[in-house]
Amino acid sequence: MSINYLKRISKLLGIGLFISFSLFEINTVNNQIKAEKKLVAASEKDLFLYRQMGASYLCIASKADVDFNKGLGIASATFANVITGKHGGAIKELGNEKLDQKKLYNAGTFQIVGSALDICPESIPKNIKNDYEKRLKQLVKGSKK
Repeated sequence: MSINYLKRISKLLGIGLFISFSLFEINTVNNQIKAEKKLVAASEKDLFLYRQMGASYLCIASKADVDFNKGLGIASATFANVITGKHGGAIKELGNEKLDQKKLYNAGTFQIVGSALDICPESIPKNIKNDYEKRLKQLVKGSKK
């Protein structure tokens, strides 16, 4: 083997190792930044934004002939995922309590339907509207006790 050939191989190996170590270092720094990032509980303003985005998605999906339950499921799952990812499942009004995905999904479903009834009432099936109104009355009655 010629010396030039060996130099090329060592150069390629050196570049490969350099890139690998650089990427490892970047990944390590990235993980440290994420670990040090303190999650802030979702404020009422945050919840309003996520709820409205979900309702907007639901209205658009309904008008595009997407199955209502599928559209609502996607909007609710997105609502829950954003609160979990960005806020660690914490909501300012609830103090230190963190909600799991299922509770956030259910809360999102209820809130998104309520907002969608304001935005596009014609897109909400009658049975969903009736269920929402029944549940809302229960919540209002329960909060007065």
